[in-house]
Amino acid sequence: MATIVLTSERNKQMKHYGLLGGKLGHSLSPQIHELFFKYTGIEGDYTLLETTQEDLPKRMEELRANYAGSNVTIPHKLHVMPLLDSITREAKAIGAVNTIKFDENGAEGYNTDYFGFGRMLDYNNIDVRAKRVAVLGTGGAARAVVKYMVDKRVGKLYLVTRDVAHVDKDFLKIAPKCKFIDYDGLAALTGDVIVNCTPVGMYPKVNAAPVTPEEISNFDAAVDLIYNPKQTLFLKQAAEAKMQTVNGLFMLVAQAVAAQEIWQGEKYDSELIVKIMQDLEQNI
Repeated sequence: MATIVLTSERNKQMKHYGLLGGKLGHSLSPQIHELFFKYTGIEGDYTLLETTQEDLPKRMEELRANYAGSNVTIPHKLHVMPLLDSITREAKAIGAVNTIKFDENGAEGYNTDYFGFGRMLDYNNIDVRAKRVAVLGTGGAARAVVKYMVDKRVGKLYLVTRDVAHVDKDFLKIAPKCKFIDYDGLAALTGDVIVNCTPVGMYPKVNAAPVTPEEISNFDAAVDLIYNPKQTLFLKQAAEAKMQTVNGLFMLVAQAVAAQEIWQGEKYDSELIVKIMQDLEQNI
């Protein structure tokens, strides 16, 4: 794997990258990718590309002509898919694209949330193989998390939702053996890992948690995809129960580095992810 390079010895011709989405004013993506360029010495720039759904086809033509890669966020993770030439297996299964590579072969869609989540678990020595895992929430992030769990041969997977009757049936395609339960059913469940994929507890509404301390303490490790605040109430309650806790900042950086690995055609070790994460923590 490539390590951090503090010189510009690998500089090449400037290439353009960006984040394609709706309202992007609070995104940390430019900071993350600028730090990536800083520590690898790669020449590149990264811009915010606010785009309406109506203007998405036109924007994609612009990106094909001028950009080497783009990340994709709300609300275009689904809408962009018909505009691509190819989509990876993970992204197809998850049903969402958050990274696009543009080259002579066209535009290919990826989902790096999948890889970012996996790398976060690996870095924190959390193995889900044959384990009992509960995932809170049914949004796009949960899809990537569930797909990763299935590929890693999780033992028992429980998807916790407020409305079991109206859960997205696509989850059955991703995880046909997944059991859907409501939040009342969580009280009786014990397991190894509980993962929060909901926005509950995110800044500025930091005094909320998706589940009770008693429900959290029925597991050995708690993972929260939220990174602001650094310690959500969910993680604070888990820490008080002497559980292992992991917040979402490593995943945020890891999925961005995964995108760069796709664009640059090179692997980067966790030292780079941690360095970028430490720099970001000073500004969150």
